[in-house]
Amino acid sequence: MRERWQDLGLAAGAAVVAVGGALTAPDGRTGLDALGIALLVVAGLVLAGRRRFPRPVLAVAALSLLVYLVLGYPGVGPALPVLVALYTTVRQGHQRMAKATIAAILLIGIVGDAISSGARPGDVFQRWFLIIGWMVASSVMAEVTRQHRAYLEQVERRAEDAERTREETARRRAAEERLRIARELHDSLTHSISIIKIQAGVAVHLARKRDEPVPDALVAIEHASADAMRELRNTLEVLRADDPLAEGNGLCHLDRLAEGARRAGLPVTVQVAGAERELPAEVDSTAYRIVQEALTNAARHAGAATATVCIEYGADGVTVRIEDNGKGVGGDADGGDSGGAGSAVPVPGVGLTGMRERVVALGGTLRAGARSGGGFVVEARLPLAGASVVAA
Repeated sequence: MRERWQDLGLAAGAAVVAVGGALTAPDGRTGLDALGIALLVVAGLVLAGRRRFPRPVLAVAALSLLVYLVLGYPGVGPALPVLVALYTTVRQGHQRMAKATIAAILLIGIVGDAISSGARPGDVFQRWFLIIGWMVASSVMAEVTRQHRAYLEQVERRAEDAERTREETARRRAAEERLRIARELHDSLTHSISIIKIQAGVAVHLARKRDEPVPDALVAIEHASADAMRELRNTLEVLRADDPLAEGNGLCHLDRLAEGARRAGLPVTVQVAGAERELPAEVDSTAYRIVQEALTNAARHAGAATATVCIEYGADGVTVRIEDNGKGVGGDADGGDSGGAGSAVPVPGVGLTGMRERVVALGGTLRAGARSGGGFVVEARLPLAGASVVAA
């Protein structure tokens, strides 16, 4: 729309300039009459369609110029619209049309003017050669502009291709790194966890065969090792997938987490507030991992305690809250010390640091610390989209 108004303004301006130039020019062989003014106006106003119809516009403007000058009207008013039309035609890549028009104007103009005016061919040629020089200059300027524009577009395409190549290279390297990590995890952990699971299963079987009481800790080890194998298998599948978030754990497995904590000796209550709905893969996976880490910490450090997991679905996010009433203020499942009994401020270990990094990456907030009345609380607020990055 903006270009259309620009073309209309240019056309009106060219018509006014052409008429004004004719009115102020020295007298010609023919006085300026209605036909002469009509030729000037047509040559100018036709420029309104120069972008959509460059070649027809150039033909009309050139014809108006030839008729105007051959009839001997004063000045060279129609030359301005022809210059603009030539510029547009060449810039859009119609060089042959422009060359043919210039040649036709030169030939027909000289012959027609010489016949109608009876002037010497040399004088006629000099007059028309000057007009042709302006037209050639306009065409050359348009070609230079076109070439420069084509060069810039080529540079932009090369930059886009280079960026696309870098992104593809980064994705390929990330995929290779995920495969390497998957192989390392498989080689280093799968065998050890399998041995633990088998030995625990054998011990449970022998105890039952001998009618001996099976220690709860042994049963918990058997179940925990099975869960660890399943978690490791899921992790390896995620690492080997093209989209790491396409598979994995989410809040739909929350009951499984709670049951595993109960088998480990930590009574867990699960509460859900708000309307449950499907969450984005990143948010769902992060919420699950936070609950998993917090329950593991509570099972290790809280002692004889109970834990509560609350998932609250909001309009623009989800809040995950895990609290226990144990004796300590938290720990770190990955081996880092997050504080001991009576400590007021947790010292972040690998687990808490990992939680915070996951939450911050989604633009959410994480609070982990002592609970009033004893125990430990972890609360994460995860926006569904577009939240600012804040770390509590």
